[in-house]
Amino acid sequence: MTSRIVWFKSSHSGTSGGDCVEVAVVPGTDTVHIRDSKRIRGAELRVSYASWADFLAHAVTARSD
Repeated sequence: MTSRIVWFKSSHSGTSGGDCVEVAVVPGTDTVHIRDSKRIRGAELRVSYASWADFLAHAVTARSD
């Protein structure tokens, strides 16, 4: 299944190799994978689409405060 995963970084990530998070959506599942872009063979966090959407909504709200 890993071969079907396509990782991407936020458009806000820089190119200098700093702290970046990568996210992947697995087709046909309700799972979002999250990892540290500097440790691509390291641990992944897996959450549901609903949990990811809740996190993003909170992050956007917190950023605008």
